[in-house]
Amino acid sequence: MFIEILKAVFLGIVEGITEWLPISSTGHMILVDEFIRLKMSDAFKEMFLVVIQLGAIMAVVLLYFHKLNPFSPRKSPKQKKETMAIWYKVVVGVLPAAVLGFLFDDWLDEHLYNYQTVALTLVIYGILFIVIENRNKGKVARVRDFGDLSYRTAFLIGVFQVLSLIPGTSRSGATILGAILLGTSRTIAAEYSFFLSIPVMFGASLLKLVKFGLEFSEMELVILATGTAVAFIVSVFAIRFLLGYIKTNDFKAFGWYRIVLGIFVMGYFLIFD
Repeated sequence: MFIEILKAVFLGIVEGITEWLPISSTGHMILVDEFIRLKMSDAFKEMFLVVIQLGAIMAVVLLYFHKLNPFSPRKSPKQKKETMAIWYKVVVGVLPAAVLGFLFDDWLDEHLYNYQTVALTLVIYGILFIVIENRNKGKVARVRDFGDLSYRTAFLIGVFQVLSLIPGTSRSGATILGAILLGTSRTIAAEYSFFLSIPVMFGASLLKLVKFGLEFSEMELVILATGTAVAFIVSVFAIRFLLGYIKTNDFKAFGWYRIVLGIFVMGYFLIFD
């Protein structure tokens, strides 16, 4: 059991880092699963890899609790109204992916959850990050705070998030790319991506838990709790790192990383699969 807990710790670390950086948590999890296989049922592993995202989500809730809390006694009525506006924009942005994800979740898992799709999307979006950042070099973002973010722009960013239903795309990568294309600053793009993840990941985790059932063995509970807790702790540092990094850097480094990883994933599975 100790070895399985260590595996859950490692998977939690990978989830905590890759969920927030635009480098595809799915791509990394597919690779990690080749080398570190939990000795659990396939149904549990499928559920585990989704539900540990709850730990990552709680990191966003912790770091942005005041900013996202419309009932804070430290906020003026105007500030509370502005906070509610952020949540309304989150709801608008979540709708496209929520509807299509609910309708096509099983089909996507069956037809697109494979290394070919993941490797291809890693490379494609890696190239897009580089191209878009080069194209936007020197441009001044017109959306620099959430007050500037219109409901139309929020919805369109949500449409970009639909692309993340394809494995290997990266949810944060798709929303950040879309937001930058639509004129937001990198900071707003990243933060809005974080906020969109809260209902999306809670919904995805709930769906997987319902499908799996709520009866766990003692070992399953320990493994799930360990992975979730580690994902939470690592996510706090990953989010802080990303926000600090983009203050003085663009996303091109992540683009190059995705291209290299995509080529590696394709090469590895072609040779060893």
